[in-house]
Amino acid sequence: MDKDDIIKMANDAGIKGPAPARAGFKMYASPQRLMAFAALVAAREREACAKWFEERSDQPFYGRHVATAIRARGEQ
Repeated sequence: MDKDDIIKMANDAGIKGPAPARAGFKMYASPQRLMAFAALVAAREREACAKWFEERSDQPFYGRHVATAIRARGEQ
């Protein structure tokens, strides 16, 4: 993930900025939007981990099994 990916996920979650500075903060987001942003980041990281196991495992069955388990964490 690079800076542009993170900014796009923040925008997808409804976080816009910069907003007028309030108490030193440069952006404002509601708790709901922050939770949506966190969910997008977590999903991206889960998928990256799952792909890593699928592509690098020396035992393909094991790699697919672990990747499936990682992806299932997003459904909980």
